[in-house]
Amino acid sequence: MSTASTLYGDLSGVEFRTLYSNGKTDGCLVTEANTLATPYGTLVPQYEAEDMGRRAVKPLYFYKDGSLKSIALQSQTMLETPIGAIPAELVTFHKNGSIKRIFPLDGKLSGFWSWKNEFALATALTFHSPVGTLTTKVIGLQFYESGALKSITLWPGQTLKIETPMGEVTVRKGLAFYESGSIRSFEPLKKMEIATPIGMISSYDNEPNGIHGDVNSVQLAQDGSIEALSTVDHAIHVSTSGEEGKLFHPGVKNNVCGDERKVSIPMKVRFEKSQVIFHDNPALSFNIKEYHFEVRMMDAVTKEPIYSCSE
Repeated sequence: MSTASTLYGDLSGVEFRTLYSNGKTDGCLVTEANTLATPYGTLVPQYEAEDMGRRAVKPLYFYKDGSLKSIALQSQTMLETPIGAIPAELVTFHKNGSIKRIFPLDGKLSGFWSWKNEFALATALTFHSPVGTLTTKVIGLQFYESGALKSITLWPGQTLKIETPMGEVTVRKGLAFYESGSIRSFEPLKKMEIATPIGMISSYDNEPNGIHGDVNSVQLAQDGSIEALSTVDHAIHVSTSGEEGKLFHPGVKNNVCGDERKVSIPMKVRFEKSQVIFHDNPALSFNIKEYHFEVRMMDAVTKEPIYSCSE
């Protein structure tokens, strides 16, 4: 065991540490109780796993200038943030010292400890946001260096009812903002019709990727116009006069639920300036003024309905 000096006080019981080329500590693991004096109050780095639900002891990490990069806390601690007091077990920081991400829980998901076990420990939080005061259970919150709220990641099954440029929408999984406070992206709970430069398209992602709400299937420009969406219901026929044209549509795969019904793979449609881009592939980009776009229902394309596991 050894000691290490930091900008926030000395650490004892240091089991290992790595150093930057300037001799400053990159990261270290502690196995004794320590206190660090930070702008957010006195913090106690995790030095033991108190129960089977917590991860094994995690290292502290620092930036090259010695400022704190991330800290797993020994016990859940209330931290004052720009949106209110938030309980935290894991916190990461920007280089300027402001909070980057805050996680109320930092559980170890395994065959013995599932997200449902972790969710049972979660409590509903009330906090301020650009769309008003919200109350829900969150996996994590992300902030810009300025302190402005960047994104909210919800637990499975949690929803928020918010006002968007498209009207009132119930969202799941996540909600993200521009630094100005305007909505950047959201994940709709149900299918919703969205007016786009090429017509009305039903937006819904039956398999939203990832475990955070930083990027969601409905993406908006800062002025509130549609920038991108995912659809499982519509195909789009692209043509010019005198040509047969091309049909772009969601994919289909076998249902992991184990029956013979098929599950749709969402198609991503992006709008950039005067272009429509399919599947986020620049090679599949078409000028809105030069081509004709026809939105078609998917069941008219496949001649059979598409299901999801929940149906």
